[in-house]
Amino acid sequence: MRKFKTVFMRGGTSKGCMFHKEDLPENREEWDQIFLQVMGSPDPKQIDGLGGTVSSNNKIVIVWKSDEKDVDVEYLVGQVIVGKEQIDYKSNCGNMTAAVGPFAVEEGMLPITEPVTTVRMKNQNTDKYINVTVPIDPETKTFAQTGDCAIAGVDGTAAELNVNFLNPAGAKTGKLLPTGNVSEQLIIPGFGPIEASILDVSNPMVLVKAEDIGMTGMELPEEINQNKEISDLLEKIRGTAACLMGFAKDLEDASLNSPAVPKVGFVTAPKSYTDIAGQQVSESDMDVCARVISVFKCHKACPLTSASAISVSAAMEGSVVQKVLRDNSKKGIVRIGHPSGIMTMVPDLREENGSLALPGVGVQRTARRIMDGTVYIRK
Repeated sequence: MRKFKTVFMRGGTSKGCMFHKEDLPENREEWDQIFLQVMGSPDPKQIDGLGGTVSSNNKIVIVWKSDEKDVDVEYLVGQVIVGKEQIDYKSNCGNMTAAVGPFAVEEGMLPITEPVTTVRMKNQNTDKYINVTVPIDPETKTFAQTGDCAIAGVDGTAAELNVNFLNPAGAKTGKLLPTGNVSEQLIIPGFGPIEASILDVSNPMVLVKAEDIGMTGMELPEEINQNKEISDLLEKIRGTAACLMGFAKDLEDASLNSPAVPKVGFVTAPKSYTDIAGQQVSESDMDVCARVISVFKCHKACPLTSASAISVSAAMEGSVVQKVLRDNSKKGIVRIGHPSGIMTMVPDLREENGSLALPGVGVQRTARRIMDGTVYIRK
């Protein structure tokens, strides 16, 4: 048996294992086999590991102190692909990003400032910078474990974290609009043309209107996952966009070698529905209704990076999101209805010198240390 120190944390609506880089082998070629065993993959049940059988519960985060000026810590996210012997490092996880700040504070990786410590971070998947404000408990002098902040998809309340993705445009392609257009006509094999908006905000994303694929936009994850025709169509849309952005040479290559990039989602006008917890979500509380596919399955909430892309698209005249958007009196705020409730985003999209600029996208999150100790693997 081999053993490694780890901290099991929830960040937003995801969870996974946090590792100090110094506790892992220097040879990164060894990492994949370690992380696969930690999560119990490729067994789709993950019975012999810590994985939770869905993409949002299969995150690996490696953290280390940064040598870069004005950066406290750097981190790399690995997405373990459920049912496969594969880990994807192409994209960041916005929810687990929220956990990196508290982890760095609790692990003593930077000086503490009361009552709030701002952790300055650099994500190595995307080469982008993020600031997370972490509240400090005056008694313990570390991350405050309790608070009154509630986020959709997580039971109870916790201390509020403000996550600000700085200059998130062009994380993987170098462009906010990888094709140069707010809206595209994608030609989908076996389906025909469909209008889509393709953005790169923290992670690349392709969005279509629910009605254009025969959906209402109110469907819950299991209904979407069990609909093979729709699942196949969404994967073709995702694969077509992946080819257009240069991530894959064809649809098969996109599914095999770029399953997490880009994400694909569909949007519709605000509608009331019952969420996965059986609670009523009112159309009056949202500006747009969205469903996002993450690694072939509908996400039970909304990935944070996808929510960033949706909120930015909402501010773009002519985008598929803008076309279904509620006329929001609170300009600058975009409330997204998803399978677990409502997520509020604050995109800072501006026009500067005739072009679009995106200084940041903010969101309210929570995080919690669930377990720390030693994880054992077979070899």
